[in-house]
Amino acid sequence: MITIRPSDQRGHIIFDWLDTKHTFSFGSYYDPRYTGFGNLLVINEDKIAPGKGFGTHGHQDMEIVTYVIEGELEHKDSIGNGETISRGEVQRMSAGTGIRHSEFNHSAQSEVHLLQIWILPNQKDLEPGYEQKIFSEEEKRGKLRLLVSPESKDSSLKIHQNVNIWSSILEKDETINHSLADNDYGWIQLVKGELEVNNHVIKAGDGVAIKEEDSLTIKGNQKDSEFLLFHFMN
Repeated sequence: MITIRPSDQRGHIIFDWLDTKHTFSFGSYYDPRYTGFGNLLVINEDKIAPGKGFGTHGHQDMEIVTYVIEGELEHKDSIGNGETISRGEVQRMSAGTGIRHSEFNHSAQSEVHLLQIWILPNQKDLEPGYEQKIFSEEEKRGKLRLLVSPESKDSSLKIHQNVNIWSSILEKDETINHSLADNDYGWIQLVKGELEVNNHVIKAGDGVAIKEEDSLTIKGNQKDSEFLLFHFMN
């Protein structure tokens, strides 16, 4: 079963420094129909104004993945990490027993555009942890590149949940296939462009909930159609 979560139906909140769209209920946005999808709790598409950002705040018992679409995000946390995350880089932070961090756009001219993703861990009270890695566009073009996995397979980042997160960039009429085992479920988040997923057309910002599907056929309808595929394994 394929169910589309249209981009223009997401929660949309604009502050003077932040333009944010919520796929699932988050903060002041609440929709009882969209409170997460299995272990996937949050996909926020954030655009942070130059010189602005999130002040220091805390998290606990959550796997947080940040995918930078454009610009650079400065990260600092309470376990000693201070990094800049650029286009093509992925960050995985395990909040575990508790972590505090800040996220800041240090550019004076350009906004930073990113996806922030929250996934429930498979156990509580983990030791807080952090990883960051760049994945080139060449690795994603025309194929699925594994970004995050529970076993750090293929040099991916490790996550404490039974999920693989893939990324791909497809050209127009380029097609890839992906198989799912019984009781697996998935989600596709379209970053840019337009796709067909099992003959369903989706546009930039749309999400696709996937249940009871043996396989996916994903076709690019526009040049440089970029997406994330979440595959939760039971």
